This record gives sequence, structure tokens and C-alpha cells, in this order.
Amino acid sequence: MAKKINIGTLISGGGTNLQAIIDACLENSTDNAIDANIVFTGSDNPGVKGLERAQKAKIDTFVVDYAKIFKSCRKNGIKDADLPEDFNLNEILSKQKLFTHKASQEQTLFFLKSRAIAEKQLLDKIMSYDMDLLVLAGFMRVLTPYFIDRINTEPKQYRIMNIHPALLPSFPGTDGYGDTFAYGCKIGGCTVHYIDYGEDTGPIIGQKAFEIEDNDTLDDIKKKGLEKEWELYPQCIQKFTELF
Repeated sequence: MAKKINIGTLISGGGTNLQAIIDACLENSTDNAIDANIVFTGSDNPGVKGLERAQKAKIDTFVVDYAKIFKSCRKNGIKDADLPEDFNLNEILSKQKLFTHKASQEQTLFFLKSRAIAEKQLLDKIMSYDMDLLVLAGFMRVLTPYFIDRINTEPKQYRIMNIHPALLPSFPGTDGYGDTFAYGCKIGGCTVHYIDYGEDTGPIIGQKAFEIEDNDTLDDIKKKGLEKEWELYPQCIQKFTELF
């Protein structure tokens, strides 16, 4: 058995991938067992089912309400005093790959600054734990270089893992299964990858594929995909534990 590591998890909704990870951490002998302890589950949304799943498993939980933060930023504006003391706009602009030159400066600056305010609150919660790996288990917020650099503190040593509902590099973004269905693909799948500065562009850790039948609906594709996700994510986390 590999040494157990500590993982933190972030969610935004129902937490079915979180449940698969919780179950795998409790297993000892199956192919999907993980040598890890979950030390916290954080959410950007209050009151979601995933928090209940974590609490039932006696995992610490917390919420950083992104929507509330963004609403305040829009209503009151963002002053320099609102930003984290270590926020360096020029550095973050030089690293970020989320916005192209076509995006307006106003849009880009609001995105990066408002996210940094939310991410600082997230980091304040996370840094109180001894954590080896951060797992995004359905966390629906894009992370900026401000956050990433405070978790990935060593070059090329990735410590943030994500699952995406498509076979990357095809169909990045928020609706991987929907895009797969709309394009008429005959093969769908999911991907676990590390987080870098782009959107779904980090190094791939593992993938699982499934066939799409001619009469499959979008709901069929999502069902097939979720079943593969629940297998793949624990396997990829375990792969990290064996390299740790």
C-alpha cells in the first residue's frame, strides 16, 4: 500500500464525483481504491448536495460564495484596497491564457480582479489544511494564475487535478458532453488532467471512452460519461499517490 496522502476537494453542485472519491478512499482492495484522506470539501455555492455528501462522511466543509462576491464587485466596483495584498496585475496578465486580445480590457480586468478576491478567500480556507493534492470534483469556476501559483509552488509540479466531460483536447469548456453530442461524434469520453493557466489545457493524466449509438440522446451520453468519470477519477488520483 502506498503512503496515504491528504487531498482537498472543491465542488459546485451535486458532488457525484466527490462521492466516488469518498467511496474509493474507504476501499482497501478494489481497482478504484485510493490511498488518501479527504481533509476538506469546499464549494462556491451554499446549500448544494455535495456538501451534504461530505458532511455525511465527516469531512470538513466550507463555502466561499462566488456569486455574492461578484454581485458586490459589480455593485460597488473594485478598489485597490479590495484586492489581495500580494495581487500583481501585470504578472497575472502576462500568465493568463483565458482571454485573447479580442476581449475588452474592462472585461479582462474585472474577471481577473473579482476572481482574485474570491480566490483569496478560498486560499485562506485551504491553507489551514495540510494538503498534498487539490481535486476539482465538479468545481465550475475557472482558476486564475493568482490561485494556481499559490497551490503549484514548484515549477512543473502540478497539484491541482480536474475532470472534463470530453476527450481533450476536443471540446474544452463548460459543455463537453453537449458539444460531443452536437458534433455527431460516435465516440465520447472523459479526461482527467492537471490545471494550468489555460482552459482545459493542462497535462492529461487519464482518459476513458465510450461508444455513442445512433439512437443515443444527450441524456444517454451524460449517463455513460458519468459512469466512466466515477471509474477514472479515483484511478488518476491513485496514480498521483503512487508518484508522491
